Amino acid sequence: MTQTFTKPALTLYLAAPRGFCAGVDRAIKIVELALEKWGAPVYVRHEIVHNKYVVDNLKDLGAVFVEELDECPDDRPVIFSAHGVPKAIPAEAAKREMIYVDATCPLVSKVHIEAERHSQDGLQMVMIGHAGHPETIGTMGQLPAGEVLLVETPEDVAGLTVRDPNKLAFITQTTLSVDDTIDIIAALRARFPTIVGPHKEDICYATTNRQAAVKAIANKIDGLLVIGAPNSSNSKRLVEVGSANGCAYAQLVQRATEIDWRALDGISSIGITAGASAPEILVNEVIDAFRERFEVTVELVETAQENIEFKVPRVLRVPA
Repeated sequence: MTQTFTKPALTLYLAAPRGFCAGVDRAIKIVELALEKWGAPVYVRHEIVHNKYVVDNLKDLGAVFVEELDECPDDRPVIFSAHGVPKAIPAEAAKREMIYVDATCPLVSKVHIEAERHSQDGLQMVMIGHAGHPETIGTMGQLPAGEVLLVETPEDVAGLTVRDPNKLAFITQTTLSVDDTIDIIAALRARFPTIVGPHKEDICYATTNRQAAVKAIANKIDGLLVIGAPNSSNSKRLVEVGSANGCAYAQLVQRATEIDWRALDGISSIGITAGASAPEILVNEVIDAFRERFEVTVELVETAQENIEFKVPRVLRVPA
């Protein structure tokens, strides 16, 4: 007699918005259009966005990823990643008479402009961000050394040595958690009451929206899976937001192959979201992996709709 195996029931809460944001979309399009316009190889300084699947696809099309500009030949186009670069990089490319395209997310560029404007007004900058992250390096590199001081925690604020406590402004990395920056901003305002802040939070709309969607599903789920890269700041923040809002199990996975099924034994509900540089194809791959093991009911939990689109640079809109 054959035994029929009944799959356990599982409700899968799919957070929306999730995955690609307008800045990531634009950056990938820039590499694709550059390859169409100039042919392969096109060089890209740093990962265009933090996602191995995306980077590997672009490599297959003829993109060559390098760490530094000196690895690029003068006679091939080079693209700067969505995270932004220090001012010295485009200056060096111009000196070498290279064709270069800046794929910096417009929301990151907005922070760069803000920092420069405050600096011109004689203010020293404090940046809330993660040391070593490409966006932080790029933003701090807009101004001369010592003009931008980095803080990562409220505790760091106490140790700041500033030029003039009455001539300060702060900016933030765009991919941070809104909740984390609240405490740091409060510490800055407490120590430096006259510090100037941005008119509108620097944290980008996509980061905020993805975090809000995780909060909306957190109390319904036994576990949360965030699809994203281990070096993706906004993806790691989604895991932290899940944990902070009651998810006993919140995990970052790059693909379905990384799911720890033993840890999910006995669950009846799971939340799924994706960082801003993770393509939807990887979300579908994870859902399919659950369908193989469970009788899945998918519930979409949508907290916002995004219809923002950023234009690609003009150089790519005109024929070669």
